[in-house]
Amino acid sequence: MKVFVYFPPVLHCGKVSIFSQEQCRSIYPRYYTENMLCAGVLEGGIDSCQGDSGGPLLCNGKLQGIVSWGTQTCALPNKPGVYVAVCKYVDWIRETINNN
Repeated sequence: MKVFVYFPPVLHCGKVSIFSQEQCRSIYPRYYTENMLCAGVLEGGIDSCQGDSGGPLLCNGKLQGIVSWGTQTCALPNKPGVYVAVCKYVDWIRETINNN
């Protein structure tokens, strides 16, 4: 089986909303932790996808999340992407920068 992978020549950007922790926990009850946040469009159609891992989630120009994982099929309704919640790691980031 051949898989076609398309890499756009221009960086894409999508406008998504951050879901509440309660929403995220109810959508992904077995996998969600307090160190994560969910973002997407409730109706679907816009999402991070395969190949986006490690990419930024910005709010008002500030890094809030790092693309981590999502469902196998991207941009499904009621299935937001899951991001590392950067605010949970600020102390570790600062310590690592200061020690290096």
